[in-house]
Amino acid sequence: MPTATTGAHATARASATPQPSASTTSADSTRSATRHPVHRRINLALFAIGMATFAMLFSTQALLPDIAATYGSDPGPVSWTVSGTTIGLALAVLPLSVLSERFGRRRMMTASVAAAVALAVVMPFAPDLRTLIALRVVQGAAIAGIPASAVAYLAEELPARATVGAIGLFIAGNSVGGMSGRVLTGWVAESSGWRAALAAVAVLGLLSAVAYRVLLPPARNFTPAPLRPRLVLRTVAGHLSRPLLLRLYGIGMLLMAAFSATYTVIGFRLVEEPFGLSAGLAGSVFVIYLVGTVSSSATGPLMERLGRRGALYAAIGTAAAGLALSLVDHLAAVLVGLVLITGGFFFGHAVASGSVSRSVTSGKAQASALYQVAYYVGASFGSTVGAVIFNAASWAGLVAFGLTALLTTAAITLYATRQARAERRRGVTAVTA
Repeated sequence: MPTATTGAHATARASATPQPSASTTSADSTRSATRHPVHRRINLALFAIGMATFAMLFSTQALLPDIAATYGSDPGPVSWTVSGTTIGLALAVLPLSVLSERFGRRRMMTASVAAAVALAVVMPFAPDLRTLIALRVVQGAAIAGIPASAVAYLAEELPARATVGAIGLFIAGNSVGGMSGRVLTGWVAESSGWRAALAAVAVLGLLSAVAYRVLLPPARNFTPAPLRPRLVLRTVAGHLSRPLLLRLYGIGMLLMAAFSATYTVIGFRLVEEPFGLSAGLAGSVFVIYLVGTVSSSATGPLMERLGRRGALYAAIGTAAAGLALSLVDHLAAVLVGLVLITGGFFFGHAVASGSVSRSVTSGKAQASALYQVAYYVGASFGSTVGAVIFNAASWAGLVAFGLTALLTTAAITLYATRQARAERRRGVTAVTA
């Protein structure tokens, strides 16, 4: 991720880049940029590593009922195979973003994906649940080097007009990887068991990693920077003292907690009565994950129409409606509910994460890394607490948990709305969440 120094270099390069004439539309500029052979290679490489990242990160989510049965575990303990990975990522993403400043984005991403794939190869042989969880925590920490470096690499190596599209492809790779990993594991587990399913994800991760390494050209614009931990800590402390950023971090964390809880537990619900789906069919519901690609891509136009806070209200309301609909014991109702939850979550996440980068003028990398920390803490919290609540209070308890998180998100947004109105009445110009 770009630090303040990186941002300065990227800005300088952007300003030096010849600008399109008035007769050239921004869409034409973007198409021209993406047609450049080097740019195409970068786009495909980041799509591949993005796919590998999320395929491995959530590889056990569709397998939780099978893993629980093997180890004789309740949903709570086995959910740590998901939340442990996201905790590892949350703890490592900020330090690795700093190290990428010294050792290079490409080198960091290569080392991260290589370590993550190596751990994925070992994982199917875990003799007990504790070992599996430990491997998953370490794998999450290894994966953290990818989101910690990818956006910074794109900002340094691409012209400004091509960067937005490239970031979109990286996120699309995340979405496709998250979906394909879950669906693949569900069907492989049904025929060959969950250990074979994890081996299949390892193969998918390896193929994606090889494609990334072959396609990604050497960095041309990276300049190593000295490690300055005091400067980083000062920047982080400054971000954490800003109420606006704290609100955005809280929104990302709460949205992810509701979303992660839902998808961690949905497999348990669908294999039980009254649905009784097989592991393969239960895993196939993760195709709905692709709804997030559509909803997040609509963020810009909808924000123009609704405003930032209006967009957040729309996202929260959509996800809440989906949770309520999922209470109906009918498969079609549950699937439509998941569509609404997924679309609302990704839309809200895109609004909140985009608002972070637009709300700071320096230390953008640290601001974005802190958002990711909050985001993955929410994922860990939602996975674990959601599974415990489901085990104690069934799906209705899970829905109550998700609605509580969404209502708290709405309360934060409402507070920001009132603050903005009060500041306008006082004649103060301020940027609020």
